[in-house]
Parts: sequence; C-alpha cells; structure tokens
Amino acid sequence: MAKLNETDVIKTDKGHEFTVGEIQHSNRIVKSATPKQDLSWYVKWVSSALIFTAVMMRSAQGESPEQVQTFLMADRILSLFGCMGWTWVGFLWKDRALIVLNSVIVFTLGVSILGSLI
Repeated sequence: MAKLNETDVIKTDKGHEFTVGEIQHSNRIVKSATPKQDLSWYVKWVSSALIFTAVMMRSAQGESPEQVQTFLMADRILSLFGCMGWTWVGFLWKDRALIVLNSVIVFTLGVSILGSLI
C-alpha cells in the first residue's frame, strides 16, 4: 500500500472529504478509541441502558412502602446486570479498572439482593 502524504484526500462513509493533514492536525476530528459494532460495543450499550434505567428507578418515588421497595429491588437488579455487562466488557478490552470497579459493584449488589431475599 502506498504511503499517504498530507495533501491526499480521504472521503468518509458520509461523503465528507478531508486531507490527511487535516485529520492529523485537527482538534475537531476525533476517532473513538473503543471498538465499534463488535460484541463489546453492543454489551456496553445494553449495560449502560440498564444502569440508566436503574438510576431512574432509584430516583422514582413510590406512593406506598411496597412500591418503594419494588423500585429499590428493580434498581439493584438492573444495576447488577448492567455492571455484570461492564465487567464482561472489561475482560474483552483487558481493562483492569473496568474489571475491578464493576466486579466490586457486582459483588456488593449481589450481597444486597441476597440479603433482602433471605
């Protein structure tokens, strides 16, 4: 493959044209460091959606003590599955920070859920 120089033009999938120099020296063109459209991409977004939903459950106010307890349990379960997904993503990416953080959260939520069921 021939080496590109700074004046060569690259066309994106969306039809935008940039020179190699523009891409190399631009502060506005940012390439994501994480993989796209592979298994980890889907797991991270589903896990994030679960955690977002859990936070909404956490902030919801029930009209009765039973409803509050239902929201609390839903928060814990959704958070558990969301963090399990992020732990898996951490393993796929070999990212120790994601693995440690989410493993501790999964353990803590698991203990909390078991404690409330026993």
